[in-house]
Amino acid sequence: MLERPIIQQRGFRNTTDDTGVKGFQLQLRNPNYRGVAGSLVDGADVSVDGRTFPRQAQRWTLQGRTFTLDELRASTDVRWQLDEPATLFVPHPDGLSAGVHHIEVAVHLRRPYIPEIAGPSVFRSTTTATIVPDTTATGGLRHGVSLYSYSGDLYTSMTLEDAMADIADLGATGIEILGEANIPGYPHPDPAWTDTWHRLLDRYGLTPTNYGSWVDTAMWRDRDLTAEEGRAQLERDLRTAERLGFTSIRPKFGVVTPELDPHPVWQPAVERVLDLAADLDIVICPEIHSPTPIKHPVTQAYLDFIDRTGSDHFKLLVDTGIFQTAPVDDGHEGFEGKKRPPFLEPLAVPMSDLTDVLPHVHFIQAKFFEIDDRLTDLHIPWPEIIATLRTAGWQGWLSSEYEGRREPYRGRDQVRRQHALLRTLSHDAARWKPTAGARGH
Repeated sequence: MLERPIIQQRGFRNTTDDTGVKGFQLQLRNPNYRGVAGSLVDGADVSVDGRTFPRQAQRWTLQGRTFTLDELRASTDVRWQLDEPATLFVPHPDGLSAGVHHIEVAVHLRRPYIPEIAGPSVFRSTTTATIVPDTTATGGLRHGVSLYSYSGDLYTSMTLEDAMADIADLGATGIEILGEANIPGYPHPDPAWTDTWHRLLDRYGLTPTNYGSWVDTAMWRDRDLTAEEGRAQLERDLRTAERLGFTSIRPKFGVVTPELDPHPVWQPAVERVLDLAADLDIVICPEIHSPTPIKHPVTQAYLDFIDRTGSDHFKLLVDTGIFQTAPVDDGHEGFEGKKRPPFLEPLAVPMSDLTDVLPHVHFIQAKFFEIDDRLTDLHIPWPEIIATLRTAGWQGWLSSEYEGRREPYRGRDQVRRQHALLRTLSHDAARWKPTAGARGH
């Protein structure tokens, strides 16, 4: 499914050959109401950050074939269909810098049923789009995306395959899902859907990372769940996660306090499935999420459970919202009557606390709310976080979890910005020095 704007976010990248970077490319949606023969394409005026690039040097790829503009005008057997983007290559030594760029495009099309005196039709589009650097020099950090980032877009303006294509396009290799949000027919998906899931994983080179699940302790109006009912929900999701290829599962138990103390059923329920988790080789990861800091009885109870059971299949999941240094005032779906919920207040957990628990951290949800055009995160101190992880030698998944405003396509754009930021910081990690108790900026 194509994005509505002419300029597509997917496909915007520098292009290379054996000798290095040769330029950049854009993918463009046919802006006409019908497909056209390639011979009717008169090129596109392209401007990036105020610099214009001549039409004559462009290369157009349509239906898997690449043409100069003159070759395209002379072609007789290629078309630009409405459901197929055109890839436009623009020569530019050294390419574009990593980060956000302002792009203007004017596509020129001749329409053979309109008198030539009227001239070509011109379709203009302006947007910002992000160049994401490659994934080298990440120091053992692996990059993924949670489908939660695409809430509002998924199933309305994008399919599951669109999401997977987006993740692969920005160079990430991990995909995180929410079971009940992203599996049609949950909790009993059609085997045909499961086959499609694995086929798409192979097509886009993605690795299933973390499977988000719930133990809904307050799902009945007259009583709480029993430990055995909690166990049954955990077992169901562990088995589903294993069939889909996931290696960790985040069970979110119902909470009983504003500080997110989980219902006490969590311990007996988890203990009853530890052997199954070991058999399936899946790590159970409760989430450390704002407004609960690391130094808190909730976290300590999880650490005590690790010590008591000695299980390698129970570890921590850290949500980076706990490091938030500025309030988020964009609101949150479902919360009315308050300026902001407690979990959108800045908690500013110090980096030294993260260092203390990193040996027990299996997975990191890279929560964020907004990254501006300069690749500055307005709320989360990524330089300190990345430097802390690199200094500690932590290796594992950073899974983008966008939780900002839900205008159409915004999540997709913001995820690209975050990956550009995180990889740039990973490349430059040597110049960031975390300090004890650092609280960001």
